[in-house]
Amino acid sequence: MADDNRIVNTHQFEAWNGYEGRHWAEHQSRYDALNDPTNAPLLDAARLRDTDSVLDIGCGNGRLTRLAARTARRAVGVDLSTPMLERARASAVEERLTNVTHIQADAQVHPFETASFDVALSRFGIMFFADPVAAFTNIGRALRPSGRLAFVCPQPLDMMDQSTIFKAVAEHVRLPDFSQKTEIGPAAFADPERTTSVLSAAGFDQLAITPLEVSQRWGPNATDAADFLFGWGPMRHWLRDATPESVTHARQAAADAFHLYESTDGVRLTARYWLATATWPGTDTPEPA
Repeated sequence: MADDNRIVNTHQFEAWNGYEGRHWAEHQSRYDALNDPTNAPLLDAARLRDTDSVLDIGCGNGRLTRLAARTARRAVGVDLSTPMLERARASAVEERLTNVTHIQADAQVHPFETASFDVALSRFGIMFFADPVAAFTNIGRALRPSGRLAFVCPQPLDMMDQSTIFKAVAEHVRLPDFSQKTEIGPAAFADPERTTSVLSAAGFDQLAITPLEVSQRWGPNATDAADFLFGWGPMRHWLRDATPESVTHARQAAADAFHLYESTDGVRLTARYWLATATWPGTDTPEPA
């Protein structure tokens, strides 16, 4: 159970401590390779300094936490997933980082020390809050005056090359209607107006949301990419009632669709995200002379 034993987002806790979290932990390098193209733009936007204390929300396997720790004074990663946090802690040890801490907790309600961080970061970890206004308010309280928030989240799926793969799969099995707006999940902040509304209601100001386009390597070849996709937690959930035959046809359809994106460098799809930044209000008070 979480370090402070307080979880309000029970559905996500169960998901990330089940096969979804295990898949991410078991394929740490694969997921990092997929998402690493967002690291530099995100860290640049956060304007890290060597005196900063950094909070990484939804840290998962801890890749962003460790990168931040190489610049900042300290970095704290928080996540719900036991298997992913185990990998994050082990990786920090392997990389000999002594200024990294990981907490298993629900960031929406965890009692962070007030005004104890200079920066809050997230790489795809903020889209799953049960109550995003409450969550960002809680995160804001953990920031010092003029503290910085920076995160990356997906644009609508139809803006992604990945939508081509899902369309092919949906010819054989039933998938969700990705065009529907959702308040929890990957598309939770696909609409910048909602993001602005949530962050403003939580108390942040100086908001900026800019598009970010990156190339993602899904695997060395189309078959490998399809196999990886079909081990992904959401896909396993969507296909839980599908017949084995239909899943086989869907997997082949995914491989055929991935084949369109094969190159000498493997399978590469274009992903489009939003890079959001904001500031917690107030002004730092200088130390007395």
